[in-house]
Amino acid sequence: MRVSIGLPVADWTACAAAARQAEEDGADAVTASELKHDPFTPLAFAALATERVALVPSVAIAFPRSPMVVANLAWDINRHSKGRFVVGLGSQIKAHNERRFSTPWIAPAARLGEYVESLRAIFKAWETGEKLSYQGKYYTFSLMTPEFSPGPQGLPMPPIAMAAVGPLMLKTAARVADSVRLHSFATRAYLEQVVRPLLAQELHAAGKSFDNFEISGGGFVATGPDAASVKAAAETVRYRVAFYGSTPAYRGVFDLHGVGDLGIKLTEMSKQGRWNEMAAQVPDDVLDLFVARATYDDLPAAIEKRYGGLVDTISLDFAPGTSTGVRRATIEAIQRIPGSFARFRA
Repeated sequence: MRVSIGLPVADWTACAAAARQAEEDGADAVTASELKHDPFTPLAFAALATERVALVPSVAIAFPRSPMVVANLAWDINRHSKGRFVVGLGSQIKAHNERRFSTPWIAPAARLGEYVESLRAIFKAWETGEKLSYQGKYYTFSLMTPEFSPGPQGLPMPPIAMAAVGPLMLKTAARVADSVRLHSFATRAYLEQVVRPLLAQELHAAGKSFDNFEISGGGFVATGPDAASVKAAAETVRYRVAFYGSTPAYRGVFDLHGVGDLGIKLTEMSKQGRWNEMAAQVPDDVLDLFVARATYDDLPAAIEKRYGGLVDTISLDFAPGTSTGVRRATIEAIQRIPGSFARFRA
């Protein structure tokens, strides 16, 4: 199993050191989230400070950005990292697109599928010098002159990862992308009964396999050096489960476990602005469906029980002050958990 470490995106001055530390600890990738901050710039700092780890936005919100804008960012970071950039894209939900980004919400799965295809067409034009020609229903690209082409890199084209929750987006990711980044609001049963079968069917139809298709995410990790720190981390996860569980589009995960009424209740509380009261509505048995929680010593076993055989990459964060030895030993133990992903197709 692969391990990714999140960068401190709110502090650009700390990103280079954090990326170097993750690389020294043996992590496979560093990620940058897009919640309150841009995800690309921290990865640019990380690219110049490291030599081995993959660099992944987790994830960049696609529709407010033209594919050409994302292509330029990806191409530059990939060049300066010598081929270590992975394009991580997500659609977000309707309300955020329309009301936070003022972006039309149109056929998100089909549109994001075209987004991925158009990125590849742009990359190909830059690398080979061929005429840019992509004609889709939602995106069309036909103009690229030498003045605006960054030119070839002589490197593998950046793999593309898609965030997915529902069946249609999962199928689209398997068909057009190189990786799927699963939402944290997922359980082992949801991965077993919904996610993996859908991906397997679509990958087979596309002539692809899990050997070259990465699955990352699909739950939370709550850890620390002792029981008290694990408990504190789990309470943070409890809030995230309540927050995501209030989103109607994600309610199918609750429904699978027969707790759909909890999702309805959380939705009503969110509409009333009762955000600080929602976590208390999530009982321990529901929380444990979503999280692997254990101290560092026991974490690899907890992760294997929660994710083993289903997920290739998990995200991990260490408490400040955790020794290098503990970080390295924990990561190495997790990496010994068997996974199906070998490498991206060139």
